[in-house]
Amino acid sequence: MAYNVRKIDPLDLQARKAIGIDIPFAGQAVFNSTYQSADAIRANLINYFLTGKGERRLNPSFGAGLQNVVFQNITNNLVGTLRERILDDLEIYFPRVVVEDLRLEGTPSTNTVIFSMSYSISNTNISDEVVINFEQ
Repeated sequence: MAYNVRKIDPLDLQARKAIGIDIPFAGQAVFNSTYQSADAIRANLINYFLTGKGERRLNPSFGAGLQNVVFQNITNNLVGTLRERILDDLEIYFPRVVVEDLRLEGTPSTNTVIFSMSYSISNTNISDEVVINFEQ
């Protein structure tokens, strides 16, 4: 009989110990905490995608800068450039994240951009998807 072995992050073994900050920042004490590594990684990825290049004071190279895309024409060249930059940055800032699918769809007439990424975490059974809609 085969058993499915589930690999658990050591941080997830302490149920009452917070390991990250959840998004949005609207908790009773300003911040809501995350208690599972899957939730913390998802919140960190969303934070990365919503942060513009140069926005972080001591880390100006952090951030995807996706909000700037809303005011540009979405072309195959732009999508390819963004895709490469995001994949390179994810290797630096999120080395355990394995990108399975990365899509960027835009409608120039309405200045709407839909970004979606399916990912998994290496050496775990965690997989998830992040979808962000940018509208003018």
